[in-house]
Amino acid sequence: MTNLEPLARPQRLRAGDRVAVVAPSGPVPEERLDAGLDILRGWDLDPVVMPHVRETHPELGYLAGTDEDRARDLTEAWCDPSVSAVICARGGYGVQRMVDLADWNAMRAAGPKVFVGYSDITALHEAFAVRMGLATLHGPMSGTEVFLKDARTQDSLRATLFEPETVQRLHGLAAARPMVPGRARGVTLGGCVSLIAAELGTPDARPSARGGLLLIEDVEEETYRLDRILTQLLRAKWLEGVAGVVLGSWAECGPYEQVRAVLSDRLGGLGVPVLEEFGFGHGPTNLTMPLGIPAVLDADAGTLTLDVPALA
Repeated sequence: MTNLEPLARPQRLRAGDRVAVVAPSGPVPEERLDAGLDILRGWDLDPVVMPHVRETHPELGYLAGTDEDRARDLTEAWCDPSVSAVICARGGYGVQRMVDLADWNAMRAAGPKVFVGYSDITALHEAFAVRMGLATLHGPMSGTEVFLKDARTQDSLRATLFEPETVQRLHGLAAARPMVPGRARGVTLGGCVSLIAAELGTPDARPSARGGLLLIEDVEEETYRLDRILTQLLRAKWLEGVAGVVLGSWAECGPYEQVRAVLSDRLGGLGVPVLEEFGFGHGPTNLTMPLGIPAVLDADAGTLTLDVPALA
Protein backbone atom coordinates (compact mmCIF):
# COMPACT_ATOMS: atom_id res chain seq x y z
CA MET A 1 0.00 0.00 0.00
CA THR A 2 1.19 3.51 -0.79
CA ASN A 3 0.90 6.50 1.49
CA LEU A 4 -1.85 9.04 1.04
CA GLU A 5 -0.92 11.84 -1.33
CA PRO A 6 -1.87 15.52 -0.92
CA LEU A 7 -4.97 16.50 -2.88
CA ALA A 8 -5.54 19.42 -5.25
CA ARG A 9 -6.59 22.64 -3.52
CA PRO A 10 -9.41 24.81 -4.86
CA GLN A 11 -9.15 28.59 -4.94
CA ARG A 12 -10.03 30.68 -1.88
CA LEU A 13 -13.18 32.80 -1.89
CA ARG A 14 -13.40 36.52 -2.44
CA ALA A 15 -16.07 39.09 -1.64
CA GLY A 16 -18.97 38.83 -4.04
CA ASP A 17 -18.43 35.14 -4.85
CA ARG A 18 -21.50 33.03 -5.45
CA VAL A 19 -21.89 29.93 -3.26
CA ALA A 20 -24.45 27.19 -3.80
CA VAL A 21 -26.26 25.63 -0.82
CA VAL A 22 -27.21 21.96 -1.22
CA ALA A 23 -28.94 19.38 1.00
CA PRO A 24 -27.51 15.94 0.07
CA SER A 25 -28.86 14.27 3.23
CA GLY A 26 -31.71 15.28 5.50
CA PRO A 27 -34.37 18.01 5.26
CA VAL A 28 -33.47 21.47 6.50
CA PRO A 29 -35.64 23.50 8.91
CA GLU A 30 -36.69 26.60 6.99
CA GLU A 31 -35.77 29.08 9.70
CA ARG A 32 -32.25 27.65 10.07
CA LEU A 33 -31.73 27.65 6.32
CA ASP A 34 -32.70 31.32 6.10
CA ALA A 35 -30.60 32.31 9.13
CA GLY A 36 -27.55 30.63 7.62
CA LEU A 37 -28.07 32.41 4.32
CA ASP A 38 -28.11 35.72 6.19
CA ILE A 39 -24.71 34.93 7.75
CA LEU A 40 -23.24 34.07 4.35
CA ARG A 41 -24.61 37.32 2.91
CA GLY A 42 -23.01 39.14 5.83
CA TRP A 43 -19.68 37.75 4.62
CA ASP A 44 -20.28 39.47 1.25
CA LEU A 45 -21.07 36.15 -0.40
CA ASP A 46 -23.96 35.58 -2.78
CA PRO A 47 -25.67 32.35 -1.66
CA VAL A 48 -28.04 30.56 -4.03
CA VAL A 49 -30.25 27.75 -2.75
CA MET A 50 -30.48 24.80 -5.13
CA PRO A 51 -34.02 23.86 -6.29
CA HIS A 52 -34.66 20.81 -4.08
CA VAL A 53 -33.08 21.98 -0.80
CA ARG A 54 -36.44 22.96 0.70
CA GLU A 55 -38.07 19.61 -0.09
CA THR A 56 -38.69 16.45 1.92
CA HIS A 57 -38.90 12.96 0.43
CA PRO A 58 -42.59 12.04 -0.06
CA GLU A 59 -42.27 8.74 1.84
CA LEU A 60 -38.93 8.78 3.67
CA GLY A 61 -39.12 11.88 5.82
CA TYR A 62 -35.48 11.69 6.89
CA LEU A 63 -34.38 12.60 3.34
CA ALA A 64 -34.40 16.03 1.70
CA GLY A 65 -36.15 15.10 -1.51
CA THR A 66 -35.50 12.08 -3.72
CA ASP A 67 -32.04 10.64 -4.24
CA GLU A 68 -32.11 11.73 -7.89
CA ASP A 69 -33.06 15.30 -7.01
CA ARG A 70 -30.40 15.64 -4.32
CA ALA A 71 -27.78 14.29 -6.72
CA ARG A 72 -28.96 16.64 -9.46
CA ASP A 73 -28.68 19.63 -7.14
CA LEU A 74 -25.07 18.74 -6.32
CA THR A 75 -24.15 18.14 -9.96
CA GLU A 76 -25.77 21.33 -11.21
CA ALA A 77 -24.28 23.43 -8.43
CA TRP A 78 -20.81 22.09 -9.17
CA CYS A 79 -21.13 22.51 -12.92
CA ASP A 80 -22.40 26.10 -12.73
CA PRO A 81 -19.41 28.23 -13.73
CA SER A 82 -20.72 31.16 -11.67
CA VAL A 83 -20.48 29.13 -8.43
CA SER A 84 -17.19 29.22 -6.47
CA ALA A 85 -18.16 27.00 -3.53
CA VAL A 86 -20.73 24.39 -2.56
CA ILE A 87 -21.83 24.42 1.08
CA CYS A 88 -24.06 21.76 2.60
CA ALA A 89 -27.06 22.95 4.59
CA ARG A 90 -27.04 20.00 7.02
CA GLY A 91 -26.19 16.33 7.41
CA GLY A 92 -28.46 13.62 8.79
CA TYR A 93 -28.59 10.58 6.53
CA GLY A 94 -28.77 10.09 2.80
CA VAL A 95 -25.45 10.81 1.06
CA GLN A 96 -24.70 7.14 0.47
CA ARG A 97 -28.02 6.85 -1.37
CA MET A 98 -27.26 9.69 -3.81
CA VAL A 99 -23.48 9.76 -4.23
CA ASP A 100 -23.38 7.34 -7.18
CA LEU A 101 -26.18 9.25 -8.94
CA ALA A 102 -24.18 12.49 -9.22
CA ASP A 103 -22.51 13.07 -12.60
CA TRP A 104 -18.89 12.83 -11.52
CA ASN A 105 -17.57 13.03 -15.08
CA ALA A 106 -19.28 16.38 -15.56
CA MET A 107 -18.12 17.56 -12.12
CA ARG A 108 -14.53 16.61 -12.91
CA ALA A 109 -14.75 18.54 -16.15
CA ALA A 110 -16.08 21.58 -14.27
CA GLY A 111 -12.90 21.68 -12.19
CA PRO A 112 -12.16 22.25 -8.49
CA LYS A 113 -14.35 24.26 -6.13
CA VAL A 114 -14.58 24.70 -2.38
CA PHE A 115 -16.76 22.06 -0.69
CA VAL A 116 -17.88 22.31 2.95
CA GLY A 117 -19.75 19.92 5.23
CA TYR A 118 -19.45 17.33 8.00
CA SER A 119 -21.36 14.45 9.62
CA ASP A 120 -23.11 12.37 6.92
CA ILE A 121 -21.26 14.55 4.37
CA THR A 122 -18.15 12.49 5.21
CA ALA A 123 -19.20 10.15 2.41
CA LEU A 124 -18.98 13.05 -0.06
CA HIS A 125 -15.58 14.12 1.29
CA GLU A 126 -14.35 10.61 0.50
CA ALA A 127 -15.97 10.71 -2.95
CA PHE A 128 -14.33 14.03 -3.82
CA ALA A 129 -10.97 12.68 -2.63
CA VAL A 130 -11.19 9.41 -4.58
CA ARG A 131 -13.07 10.49 -7.69
CA MET A 132 -11.67 14.00 -8.15
CA GLY A 133 -8.47 14.13 -6.09
CA LEU A 134 -9.85 17.25 -4.43
CA ALA A 135 -9.13 18.69 -1.00
CA THR A 136 -12.29 19.65 0.91
CA LEU A 137 -13.27 21.34 4.16
CA HIS A 138 -14.72 19.40 7.09
CA GLY A 139 -16.60 22.32 8.56
CA PRO A 140 -19.92 23.72 9.73
CA MET A 141 -22.97 23.61 7.49
CA SER A 142 -25.05 26.69 6.87
CA GLY A 143 -28.30 25.38 8.37
CA THR A 144 -26.87 23.90 11.58
CA GLU A 145 -27.27 25.33 15.05
CA VAL A 146 -23.53 25.44 15.77
CA PHE A 147 -22.94 27.62 12.69
CA LEU A 148 -25.78 29.95 13.62
CA LYS A 149 -24.82 30.38 17.29
CA ASP A 150 -21.08 29.84 17.86
CA ALA A 151 -18.74 32.71 17.00
CA ARG A 152 -15.55 30.64 16.96
CA THR A 153 -17.17 28.16 14.57
CA GLN A 154 -18.10 31.01 12.22
CA ASP A 155 -14.69 32.67 12.51
CA SER A 156 -12.85 29.43 11.76
CA LEU A 157 -14.79 28.81 8.56
CA ARG A 158 -14.67 32.42 7.42
CA ALA A 159 -10.91 32.63 7.91
CA THR A 160 -10.39 29.34 6.07
CA LEU A 161 -12.52 30.47 3.13
CA PHE A 162 -11.08 33.98 2.69
CA GLU A 163 -7.66 34.07 4.40
CA PRO A 164 -6.53 30.45 4.72
CA GLU A 165 -2.92 31.38 5.50
CA THR A 166 -4.14 32.88 8.80
CA VAL A 167 -5.35 29.46 9.97
CA GLN A 168 -2.48 27.31 8.78
CA ARG A 169 -1.63 26.48 12.39
CA LEU A 170 -4.79 25.04 13.90
CA HIS A 171 -5.11 25.19 17.67
CA GLY A 172 -7.49 22.88 19.48
CA LEU A 173 -9.89 24.04 22.17
CA ALA A 174 -8.68 24.57 25.71
CA ALA A 175 -9.55 20.96 26.58
CA ALA A 176 -7.31 19.54 23.82
CA ARG A 177 -4.59 17.27 25.21
CA PRO A 178 -2.49 14.29 24.15
CA MET A 179 -4.04 10.87 24.64
CA VAL A 180 -0.79 9.51 23.21
CA PRO A 181 2.04 12.08 23.04
CA GLY A 182 4.26 12.75 20.07
CA ARG A 183 4.57 14.40 16.66
CA ALA A 184 3.61 13.00 13.28
CA ARG A 185 3.48 14.10 9.66
CA GLY A 186 0.84 13.03 7.16
CA VAL A 187 -2.05 14.04 4.91
CA THR A 188 -5.33 14.87 6.64
CA LEU A 189 -8.41 12.73 6.07
CA GLY A 190 -11.45 11.66 8.03
CA GLY A 191 -14.77 12.87 9.35
CA CYS A 192 -17.59 11.02 11.05
CA VAL A 193 -16.06 7.66 11.98
CA SER A 194 -19.29 5.68 11.53
CA LEU A 195 -19.43 6.92 7.93
CA ILE A 196 -15.80 5.98 7.34
CA ALA A 197 -16.58 2.44 8.49
CA ALA A 198 -19.76 2.39 6.40
CA GLU A 199 -17.72 3.34 3.31
CA LEU A 200 -15.67 0.13 3.46
CA GLY A 201 -16.38 -1.97 0.37
CA THR A 202 -17.88 0.93 -1.60
CA PRO A 203 -16.41 2.58 -4.73
CA ASP A 204 -15.13 5.48 -2.64
CA ALA A 205 -13.33 3.44 0.02
CA ARG A 206 -9.62 4.14 0.18
CA PRO A 207 -7.62 0.98 0.89
CA SER A 208 -6.24 2.39 4.14
CA ALA A 209 -5.33 5.51 6.07
CA ARG A 210 -1.62 4.76 5.60
CA GLY A 211 0.41 7.96 5.80
CA GLY A 212 -2.61 9.91 6.95
CA LEU A 213 -3.47 12.11 9.90
CA LEU A 214 -6.90 10.76 10.72
CA LEU A 215 -9.47 13.27 12.04
CA ILE A 216 -12.49 11.52 13.54
CA GLU A 217 -15.58 12.35 15.58
CA ASP A 218 -19.17 11.14 15.87
CA VAL A 219 -22.57 11.74 17.45
CA GLU A 220 -25.21 9.58 19.15
CA GLU A 221 -23.11 6.41 19.00
CA GLU A 222 -23.13 4.53 22.29
CA THR A 223 -19.74 3.42 23.56
CA TYR A 224 -20.18 -0.21 22.50
CA ARG A 225 -21.07 0.96 19.00
CA LEU A 226 -17.97 3.15 18.85
CA ASP A 227 -16.03 0.07 19.94
CA ARG A 228 -17.61 -1.91 17.08
CA ILE A 229 -16.87 0.81 14.52
CA LEU A 230 -13.22 1.13 15.52
CA THR A 231 -12.83 -2.63 15.78
CA GLN A 232 -14.16 -2.98 12.24
CA LEU A 233 -11.56 -0.49 10.98
CA LEU A 234 -8.85 -2.35 12.87
CA ARG A 235 -9.93 -5.79 11.60
CA ALA A 236 -10.14 -4.44 8.03
CA LYS A 237 -6.53 -3.24 8.51
CA TRP A 238 -7.71 0.19 7.42
CA LEU A 239 -5.79 1.85 10.25
CA GLU A 240 -2.48 0.14 9.44
CA GLY A 241 0.19 2.74 8.78
CA VAL A 242 -1.85 5.73 9.96
CA ALA A 243 0.59 8.44 11.04
CA GLY A 244 -1.49 10.04 13.78
CA VAL A 245 -5.03 10.61 15.02
CA VAL A 246 -6.91 13.77 16.01
CA LEU A 247 -10.15 13.27 17.94
CA GLY A 248 -13.03 15.74 17.78
CA SER A 249 -16.31 15.73 19.67
CA TRP A 250 -18.41 12.74 20.75
CA ALA A 251 -21.73 14.42 21.46
CA GLU A 252 -24.40 12.18 22.98
CA CYS A 253 -22.11 9.15 22.87
CA GLY A 254 -22.22 8.72 26.65
CA PRO A 255 -20.12 10.12 29.52
CA TYR A 256 -16.78 11.24 28.10
CA GLU A 257 -14.76 9.11 30.51
CA GLN A 258 -16.47 6.02 29.04
CA VAL A 259 -16.00 7.25 25.46
CA ARG A 260 -12.35 8.03 26.24
CA ALA A 261 -11.81 4.52 27.60
CA VAL A 262 -13.01 3.02 24.31
CA LEU A 263 -10.95 5.41 22.19
CA SER A 264 -7.84 4.74 24.26
CA ASP A 265 -8.39 0.99 24.17
CA ARG A 266 -8.90 0.83 20.40
CA LEU A 267 -6.45 3.54 19.25
CA GLY A 268 -3.78 3.57 21.95
CA GLY A 269 -2.12 0.47 20.57
CA LEU A 270 -1.49 1.95 17.14
CA GLY A 271 1.81 3.38 18.34
CA VAL A 272 1.11 6.86 16.92
CA PRO A 273 0.32 10.25 18.47
CA VAL A 274 -3.34 10.76 19.41
CA LEU A 275 -4.70 14.21 20.26
CA GLU A 276 -8.12 14.35 21.94
CA GLU A 277 -10.89 16.95 22.33
CA PHE A 278 -9.61 19.15 19.50
CA GLY A 279 -12.97 20.81 18.88
CA PHE A 280 -14.42 19.74 15.55
CA GLY A 281 -17.57 17.81 14.73
CA HIS A 282 -20.91 17.79 16.53
CA GLY A 283 -19.86 19.68 19.66
CA PRO A 284 -20.67 23.25 20.74
CA THR A 285 -17.74 24.44 18.60
CA ASN A 286 -16.99 23.00 15.15
CA LEU A 287 -13.59 24.14 13.90
CA THR A 288 -13.00 23.88 10.17
CA MET A 289 -10.55 21.06 9.39
CA PRO A 290 -9.08 20.85 5.88
CA LEU A 291 -8.96 17.36 4.37
CA GLY A 292 -6.32 16.26 1.86
CA ILE A 293 -3.64 18.69 3.09
CA PRO A 294 -0.13 17.67 4.28
CA ALA A 295 0.33 18.65 7.91
CA VAL A 296 2.22 18.06 11.15
CA LEU A 297 0.39 16.93 14.27
CA ASP A 298 1.92 17.92 17.61
CA ALA A 299 -0.17 16.13 20.21
CA ASP A 300 1.74 17.67 23.12
CA ALA A 301 1.22 21.24 21.87
CA GLY A 302 -2.38 20.56 20.80
CA THR A 303 -1.76 21.79 17.26
CA LEU A 304 -2.17 20.70 13.66
CA THR A 305 0.07 22.75 11.34
CA LEU A 306 -0.68 22.66 7.61
CA ASP A 307 2.25 22.69 5.19
CA VAL A 308 0.24 24.93 2.86
CA PRO A 309 -2.98 26.94 3.27
CA ALA A 310 -6.14 24.88 2.87
CA LEU A 311 -7.14 26.88 -0.23
CA ALA A 312 -4.86 28.22 -2.93
